[in-house]
Amino acid sequence: MTQTAHDEADDARYLALKSRDARFDGLFFTGVTSTGIYCRPVCAVRTPKRENCRFFDLAAQAENAGFRPCLRCRPELAPQALNWSSQDASGILLRQALRFLDAPENWAEAESGALIERLAQRLGITDRHLRRILVAGLGISPLQYLQTRRLLAAKQLLADTALPVTQIALASGFKSVRGFNSAFKRHYLLNPSQLRGKSADQGSAPPGRSRVIRLGWRPPYNIQAMLGFLKTREITGVEQVEPAPSAGLPGLRRTLRMQDGRHDASGWMDVRFNMQTSQLELTVSDGLLGVLPALIARVRAMFDLDADMAVIDAALRPCFDDADGMRVPGAADGFELAVRAVLGQQITVAAARTLAHRLAQRFGEPAATPWPGLARLFPTPLALARADGDDLGAIGIVRQRQKAIQALARMLIEGNLQLAPGDDPQATMAALRSLPGIGDWTAQYIAMRALRWPDAFPAGDIALQSALGIARGSAAARQALEASQAWSPWRSYAVMRTWAGLARR
Repeated sequence: MTQTAHDEADDARYLALKSRDARFDGLFFTGVTSTGIYCRPVCAVRTPKRENCRFFDLAAQAENAGFRPCLRCRPELAPQALNWSSQDASGILLRQALRFLDAPENWAEAESGALIERLAQRLGITDRHLRRILVAGLGISPLQYLQTRRLLAAKQLLADTALPVTQIALASGFKSVRGFNSAFKRHYLLNPSQLRGKSADQGSAPPGRSRVIRLGWRPPYNIQAMLGFLKTREITGVEQVEPAPSAGLPGLRRTLRMQDGRHDASGWMDVRFNMQTSQLELTVSDGLLGVLPALIARVRAMFDLDADMAVIDAALRPCFDDADGMRVPGAADGFELAVRAVLGQQITVAAARTLAHRLAQRFGEPAATPWPGLARLFPTPLALARADGDDLGAIGIVRQRQKAIQALARMLIEGNLQLAPGDDPQATMAALRSLPGIGDWTAQYIAMRALRWPDAFPAGDIALQSALGIARGSAAARQALEASQAWSPWRSYAVMRTWAGLARR
């Protein structure tokens, strides 16, 4: 970018800063040289003078330049920005690297060189080349990026929970409280207890749950479309979806188990959509507080909070002129989503929901929640891998589906599959298609929702073929795939809009 183009881009950012436009939240941060503080575009403080502003794409860049996060707008609440437009090799590797570094389950290795080596090996490149890609793409090293991610996660836990500092340090990937305190004070010029004292939200948490944890999104957000989709697939006893409650905010609550190899936690979460603040309000039970950074990342993916809808809507509006803000629902758990996808093969959504409810009642564990109708956890991979075929058949699951579910469960237990956001979609779909009873439609659907791949396209879907004006036949899937290229790289979003349009009609 030339200096003139750079200055013009910064001038545009300054205009967005002056208007406090929430559509730009998380897409850039403003460092104010007169205060040494960096803020989100939506910060309510008085707009600084243009000559005192420096603009950064990432919070980590601002911190690396010596700026500290604003305690008022709280940069850790901003949606993430992940650029999917670059399709060259370096751009793809950069996205995959950031997905890996953003995953809290990987943070425990941050203080050793092992994490970068493991990431480089996973990407099939040298660690030197990995560092070169991140420095070229972001202007900072992998460890600088990771340090900011961990410290901002810790900052959110300090402000929004009553967790002890020791537990927050460990949850944020620090090996010792001393190291955590040192890093925190070096970056923010405050020790953790001082920041907790300065937090604006110091209300005590109700018994058995956290204080409200706020997670931002960039408008627009079609909340009714998101919750309507989840409502039609709601598993009784595991989820309660409220698209339009008589009182309070729309949202959902559900039971949940978190397993990442190091932790096994279970409990419940309650999420509410606050349209006025463009924030999702999350409350979780005590049983999930120890894995809160990982849970926050999962909730962000589940509700597609980090999508840049201005870009996606502009790309798809010529084909879908009434669907702005429609996002792709994710998954509370990748294995659960995959099982539900298998159960839904060639039957109605209502029938699949009934089977999922029976499966949870028969093989899931009981869960204690404040709501009588919410009392069951979805079965674990181990429980379904060990399930007797006769027991599965008794609840209506045919033998072909049984084989698919149990093969899927064994692959996860053996560590050959993860089904997490950011996993390589092509490799994961190839592994899924190798299992009995799982074809391309199911693999693409899992990639769309569990892996958060924005360009998934189940070409064999008859409804999609019909919407594209393609007649049934042996070549229909190939023709649909060719026609769908006009929607790339946002085909997952086009699929959701097509299904929603068919449902309305």
